[in-house]
Amino acid sequence: MSKIEIIHNPSCSKSRAALELLNSKELALEVTEYLKTPLSADKLEQIASKLGLKPSQFVRKGEYAKLGIGMAETEKDVIKQMVEYPILIERPIVIHGDNARIGRPTESILEII
Repeated sequence: MSKIEIIHNPSCSKSRAALELLNSKELALEVTEYLKTPLSADKLEQIASKLGLKPSQFVRKGEYAKLGIGMAETEKDVIKQMVEYPILIERPIVIHGDNARIGRPTESILEII
């Protein structure tokens, strides 16, 4: 069975709930605290593909105002923004093999386990 990765922010209640749910299943986990270890553009493109979403569809739109920036016009530039400002990335994201889910609601991550 392949390892399950969670893109995690420990200060986010939804992210903590997802991690707790995964731990309760006693699964092999790889926890990536993306604010401490930023994701590369390649990794974000892979996540977008596994989610079946455009990068602009898994950003925290409210963070743009807090940062005082506007959303980029192209998806490639949205990826660049996510690399530069990782706080823009929606969380938690759980990845298992070729599939990924955003843990909102938390139980949605069970669809890929």
